[in-house]
Amino acid sequence: MSRVVVTGGSGKLGRACVSELVNHGYDVVNVDRVFPADLLSRFANGESEESLEPFFPVRADLEDFGETLEALAQVDQRYNGVDALVHLAAIPAPGLVPNHVVFRINTMTTYNAFAAARRLGIRNVVWASSETVLGLPFDTPPPAIPVDEDMAPKPESAYALAKLMGEEMARQFCRWDPALKIIGLRFSNVMEPQDYRAFPRFDAEPETRKWNLWGYIDARDGATAIRLALEAPLTGAEVFIIANAETVVTRPNRELVAKFFPGVPYREGADPNETLLSIAKARQMLGYEPMHGWRRELGESSERSSR
Repeated sequence: MSRVVVTGGSGKLGRACVSELVNHGYDVVNVDRVFPADLLSRFANGESEESLEPFFPVRADLEDFGETLEALAQVDQRYNGVDALVHLAAIPAPGLVPNHVVFRINTMTTYNAFAAARRLGIRNVVWASSETVLGLPFDTPPPAIPVDEDMAPKPESAYALAKLMGEEMARQFCRWDPALKIIGLRFSNVMEPQDYRAFPRFDAEPETRKWNLWGYIDARDGATAIRLALEAPLTGAEVFIIANAETVVTRPNRELVAKFFPGVPYREGADPNETLLSIAKARQMLGYEPMHGWRRELGESSERSSR
């Protein structure tokens, strides 16, 4: 495996993914409709054209199957042949467009990506599912906390429903082709270092983050999870929750669950601030271990300021 197409490589998680794969020796192609917002400024600040090339997108509409198929086959002057696919392109959250639009776009682009990969013999596919399939925003409490992949999906929005349709499509595509691997990563709320400035407010107002059990994922750790999923010697369809190892607040989990989810069984972990979106399966099967987080980032920022 050497050449990887990353759809949606211009987004928050996509940019981190492209960087992660390039830094680990992969030939990466960004396929997107969007031009990365920071690309021109990075070039102006002295980065070479060669280092920035993977971020320059091949512009394609993935709702169009023909464009998707060709983007995964070859594009003159850029590449010919693809070994693996990372499918991140999507409307990134509920509430940004009307419900039928988010469902149509996210379902069709995922189908087209899977179908084009199968047609072209690309048997290593990793894609972005979502924590939302777990029942977010948890207006109806989960059956137990922490939640994990054994819990029955419970989509509460058109966005979550589209992600669940993607997971089911992955299972059926892999049934059709037992040599195919399609790994869905149920990413928590993706954060970049600058986003950690808001975390002290989350700590002061934990009710504002009840909607996803106080979870998050650093984009850099999300990118690592993608690379590990690409490299995993698996076949078939699998899903993994991908979150940080810690919550966004300092209040102990037992207090949070007792206050905001009274009556819900709480399976206590070793760490009072351990993620309530269980990453045990990803740790066991992918070797995933988050390395970045808000406590470390804000601590390092405070240390730099005091020098």
